[in-house]
Amino acid sequence: MIRFLETLDRRWIFLAMFLAVLLPILFQKTFPERATPIVQNVFDRIESLPPGSRILLSFDYDPASAGELDPMATAIVRHCCLKKHNIYFIALWPLGPRMIDDTIARVIKKDFPQMKYGTDYVNLGYKSGAEGVIQVIVTDLKKFYTADHSGTSLNKIPMTREIKNIQQMDLIFSISAGSGGIKEWVQYAATPYGIPTAGGCTGVQAPLLYPYYPNQLLGLLGAIKGAAEYEAALAEQYPRYAAPRFNEGLRRMSPQLVAHLLMVGLIILGNGIYFAQRRRSRR
Repeated sequence: MIRFLETLDRRWIFLAMFLAVLLPILFQKTFPERATPIVQNVFDRIESLPPGSRILLSFDYDPASAGELDPMATAIVRHCCLKKHNIYFIALWPLGPRMIDDTIARVIKKDFPQMKYGTDYVNLGYKSGAEGVIQVIVTDLKKFYTADHSGTSLNKIPMTREIKNIQQMDLIFSISAGSGGIKEWVQYAATPYGIPTAGGCTGVQAPLLYPYYPNQLLGLLGAIKGAAEYEAALAEQYPRYAAPRFNEGLRRMSPQLVAHLLMVGLIILGNGIYFAQRRRSRR
């Protein structure tokens, strides 16, 4: 058996990895997840806020990071809609409005058609300047945003008519792929003004943001894993959302899990072959 494994064509390993990724996708297999405290804190805050609370959702990413961040954007928006919060969409990235439009079409217009634009949610769109935008709107929103993404005056929109600045928000949640994003919201909104802030980010960015938890950030969703944990918490609280179509993060975690298990198995197997070879050479 050792001889056979020593001479095994590496293409069989490539095939095994291909199947490890493909089969969970084809069969839409999901595995149980449980929200860790850093994710559960975000869920609990949105869950505990009374209906009509103001949630600022900042889409600070573009299509290049959509694979990691779209599932958490979907889950957060769905939860806010379930709790009947007022959602204020904003973007610090130029292509952020496109991601906002996609999420609104995917969640609000499809599953919550009763929600009305201007009364239940509003899209403020993109303004250039990143941290400069935050520094202005934290004290005077209408100094930078005189109209929404479609050009309607904020004074004519019920949700924004009485808003002076983002200190009136009950929660800021940034979905971030880099700068400007979560770090800037922490530096210029959460830390100096004490506005409750949380976020979701790509996997490569997460280690840089964990030090802000739990003082400046009340929670953080890290990549697909964080999205899957949030979906699990949502499905536990609202069982009707346990169906696969509502759990893109959980479905995307499955190929990763199976592939990682295969990699660990191959590492163990490779080390076993190595020590068997050493034992044989000593003899």
